[in-house]
Amino acid sequence: MIRVTVWGENVHEKKSPVVAKIYPEGMHACIAQALTDPELTARTATLDMPEHGLTSDVLETTDVLTWWGHAAHAQVDDKVVDRVHRRVLEGMGLIVLHSGHYSKIFKRLMGTTCSLKWREAGERERVWTVDPSHPIAAGVGECIEIENSEMYGEPFGIPVPDEQVFISWFEGGEVFRSGNCYRRGAGKIFYFSPGHETYPIYRHPKIELVLRNACKWAAAPGVRIVDASENVPVEKAREKLTMKGGSVH
Repeated sequence: MIRVTVWGENVHEKKSPVVAKIYPEGMHACIAQALTDPELTARTATLDMPEHGLTSDVLETTDVLTWWGHAAHAQVDDKVVDRVHRRVLEGMGLIVLHSGHYSKIFKRLMGTTCSLKWREAGERERVWTVDPSHPIAAGVGECIEIENSEMYGEPFGIPVPDEQVFISWFEGGEVFRSGNCYRRGAGKIFYFSPGHETYPIYRHPKIELVLRNACKWAAAPGVRIVDASENVPVEKAREKLTMKGGSVH
């Protein structure tokens, strides 16, 4: 089983009647329900939990972490970000959703501003599949039609993706790289933009399918890569060596 931890701020659901009506159980719980699959098991964690629910023990037993954030990026403890960053480099998968593009962890992994254009007008979005052979696109078809969505537009301040799976078109005419894959260290990262909190996007069957596919793609391969930085003394060299000099550290 692929062990998924679904992380969400759980802020809008408490403050906005509109969001609470759409996601009375919380977006994090809705996303966890969407991951119902024989290959996946999901649990949730939220901002208001001790250590944001992302303790060392939780991350040690997480193959893939999904991340939805928006209103409280600055409230995420840097120590938790450090912990998540280390686990991604070791091989834990990371699925960053919608406004998580501005999260501390995504900006650190990308090394860029991750800025974009946006407009909230409830416009139609078509999520076009540009790499139908990619595992994340399996079963999705030519495109996903979303009746009402928040527009995200280019330029998107991210590095060139290692793999481009989806590009979105919006009713107002903008386009956006909405499904992007990266590798950092031993970890796989997928950014997927649909998911504004005031629309029931995470209840869309094909969005749910993309989330399941993404978790399977990003899952740790079973080999954990730890930081191997160490000074190897001459006597531990694989071949016999004669010391010819040294340096002062």
